[in-house]
Amino acid sequence: MKRIFILIAFFIAISAQAQTVKVAAAANLRFVFEEIKASYAIANPKTTVTANFGSSGALLQQIMNGAEFDIFMAADNTFPEKLKDQGAASGEIKTYALGKLVMWSNTVDVSKGLDMLTDPSVKRIAIAKPELAPYGDRAIEVLKAAGLYDKVKDKIIYADNISQTAQFAQTGNAEVAFLAMSLTLTPEMKGSVYLVDPKLYKPVEQAMVLVKRWKTNPEAAKFMKFVLSEACKPIFEKNGYIVP
Repeated sequence: MKRIFILIAFFIAISAQAQTVKVAAAANLRFVFEEIKASYAIANPKTTVTANFGSSGALLQQIMNGAEFDIFMAADNTFPEKLKDQGAASGEIKTYALGKLVMWSNTVDVSKGLDMLTDPSVKRIAIAKPELAPYGDRAIEVLKAAGLYDKVKDKIIYADNISQTAQFAQTGNAEVAFLAMSLTLTPEMKGSVYLVDPKLYKPVEQAMVLVKRWKTNPEAAKFMKFVLSEACKPIFEKNGYIVP
């Protein structure tokens, strides 16, 4: 009898686990993810979807160190590819959105374009660490393509992820920040925005993949399918992304 109760408890635990989807999500998804999660909950009220936000590089390291995630939603496709190369991902890597890079400031007018970064009024430029965050990598790429990197490199301060980059500019620790457009569309991000010419940087193909765990989680595959569905297209577009 005791053995039967143990087995019942085991299967209940498995069932409960299958109703929870844990997502490692790039920091630029902080706001759009809440809308996607709410939309998913309407048809799947018994499923709990949680997210841990951070730079794609930091999240990759967490997964490789054993953090229990079901899905990796990165800020580009290179980090999911690295995860798969390490044998820690399963299934296909799917691009769910294309991101847009912008300059943002609440103290100076960035609408004049990239050249304004050389102005004496701009003392600090916030960029996410390029080795960890794709938007930071693209920002450096843009500065080099525009012939500005050597002129402004001493002004650059690096943040751990794109959310912290926004905080630097919001709090006055930097006059200008290079951000994902999605982060500039919230009410608290009132300021000047300049959309960077996409021809100056490699496309930000934000991709996702299932994480290989010790057991399968059908709900994870179901949620991933929802993110890639037509239902999420208007949510992404409203939040400043392009849906491929």
